[in-house]
Amino acid sequence: MDSSNASLHHLSFFELSTNFVSEKFIWPKEENHNANQEEDLDEPIVDLEGFFNGEDDEARQTAELVRSACLSHGLFQVINHGVDLELIKLVHDHVKHFFKLPIHEKMRVGRSTDHSFWGYSFAHADRFSLKLPWKETISCCFHESGPDDPQAAHVFFKSAFGQEFEHIGWIFEEYCKAMKRLSLGIIDILGMSLGVDESHLKEYFQEGSSIMRCNFYPPCQEPGLALGTGPHCDPTALTILHQDQVGGLQVFADHKWKSVRPRHDALVVSLGDTFALTNGVYKSCGHRAVVNKWKERVSLVFFLCPREDKIIVPPENLVSSEKGREYPDFTWSEFLGFTQKHYRVDLATLQNFTKWLISHQTT
Repeated sequence: MDSSNASLHHLSFFELSTNFVSEKFIWPKEENHNANQEEDLDEPIVDLEGFFNGEDDEARQTAELVRSACLSHGLFQVINHGVDLELIKLVHDHVKHFFKLPIHEKMRVGRSTDHSFWGYSFAHADRFSLKLPWKETISCCFHESGPDDPQAAHVFFKSAFGQEFEHIGWIFEEYCKAMKRLSLGIIDILGMSLGVDESHLKEYFQEGSSIMRCNFYPPCQEPGLALGTGPHCDPTALTILHQDQVGGLQVFADHKWKSVRPRHDALVVSLGDTFALTNGVYKSCGHRAVVNKWKERVSLVFFLCPREDKIIVPPENLVSSEKGREYPDFTWSEFLGFTQKHYRVDLATLQNFTKWLISHQTT
C-alpha cells in the first residue's frame, strides 16, 4: 500500500480512538434512524439436524420455515448446523488477537485496490471518504486449493507476518471449508423450498470462490451519529454470519429496523442480491450494523459467491407469462465489478445495477 493510503489509515485510526465522531464517520439521519430501538426481529430458528439426517418430514418442515423467512425479509438462523462450536470460538479468539495488534502491524496486510478482498481495511477508507463505517475488517478469499496455493489464507498470513501467524490462516481455511459445506446444504434447502431441482442451484456455487470477512466494531461514544455498517443488501448470493453476544445486526422488516438476537450456538443466514436467480421471488436481506457505546463487537462473515463466469438465469418454474423476467442475464463478475468500480452497495444495488447493465448493453 502506498504511503498516502497508509497515512489515511493512521489518521482514521486516531479519529476512531478519540471521544468524538468526525464528519467522515457521520451518517445521515434517514439511514441511522432508530439505531437504538429495542424491537427484535421474529425470524425463524431452523434446526438442521433432521435435514442432515435425511428425515423427509423434518426436511419439508425446514424448507417451509426457510421459505416463509425468504418471502418476508430474507434472513433466518440455523442451529445444529454441523459446524464445530469450538472452531467458531477459536476463530473469534484469533480475530480479536489480530485486531488488538498495533496499527502498523495490521497495515502490513493493508488492503489494496488491486486485491480488494485480501487484507486489512480501516473503515473502508481506502475506498470512501464519507459515511465511513465504524469498524475494522480483515478479509480473504476462499476456494478449494492445494496446501501450497499462493492464494491460500495460511500462505497469505505467513508471507505478511511470518511463521508464527501461519496457523491463523490454517484456522481461517478450516472455518471456510465448514462454511462452504454448510452453505451448499442450505442451497439444497432453498432449492427444495422453491420446488427447484437442487442441481440447478448448486452448480452455480460448487466451483465458485467465496469471501471471508471478520469485522471489529470498537465502542463509539456517540452511537447515534455513526454506524458500524450502513444499510445495504449483500451483493453476494448467501451470507452466513456468527455474531458475538454484544449484538448490533439489524434487519429492515415491516418498514422498520429490527434487531437480530445473538445466539452463541446459531449461525445467521441471509440472502444477497445475486440470489436474484430466484427471479425476485425471494427477498434480498436489507440490513445494517449499529455500534455500542460501551462494548466492542466482533462478527465472522462468510459470503458464498457463484462462479464468476456463470450466467445468472432463474429456473423455468419461477418464470411465467404472468411473471416475466425480473432481471436481465448477468454474471457474478459483472455484478462484482459494478460494486467495486461504479457503485457503493446500499439497499438498491441490484436495481441500479440492472439499469446500468441495460444501458451499457444498449450502448
